[in-house]
Amino acid sequence: MTTTSKKWLWFFATILLFLLIILFAIRLGTRNFLDFYSRPSLETVTSSSLQSIREENRLTVFMARYVAVSTSSEQHFGFSARKTLIMPGNVRYEVNLAALSPHDLKWDNDRHLLTVSLPPIEISQPEVDMASLREYDSGGMLMALTDAEQQLDSANRKAAIEDLSRQARNNLSMKLANEAACRAVERAFLMPLKSAGLTANVEVRFRS
Repeated sequence: MTTTSKKWLWFFATILLFLLIILFAIRLGTRNFLDFYSRPSLETVTSSSLQSIREENRLTVFMARYVAVSTSSEQHFGFSARKTLIMPGNVRYEVNLAALSPHDLKWDNDRHLLTVSLPPIEISQPEVDMASLREYDSGGMLMALTDAEQQLDSANRKAAIEDLSRQARNNLSMKLANEAACRAVERAFLMPLKSAGLTANVEVRFRS
């Protein structure tokens, strides 16, 4: 092979390699272009997430069990009656997700941070564990002659329900419920964002 032939061979090989590089670059660029423009926007993902979360309506984030003890007494006609009620009950801590609106979502572009403001935690009415109720009484004579027993039962049940509700608002349980709500809502917004390939952090707090 002559020197001239070798030069032409190298020339064509160089041209072919150059064309292959260009084709590869075009293909890669097209793929990145399509990936970029087919990727959903932040607004689309967050709006979809908000709609899904709102459809959950009420989210139970925490449950706790409490025990109330109430004692009532009555005296009539020189007789006395006394009853003590031990009432266990379960309480749910809930977030009304249906109350969320787009105004509760704030996006900080510089920090890539989505802030979600939740409505306050709501505490359900105590669900009394009827099978575990315990009652102790004394003064059977008065209860047999009058309606003292019904009055004592009514007073004890009312006081016990109020006590269960009061116990449910203790600082530790409220703190645990708030933290659980924030974690659940954070995941609900963050996972779709990550799945869509969007770089974002989510911070959840309660409305001031």
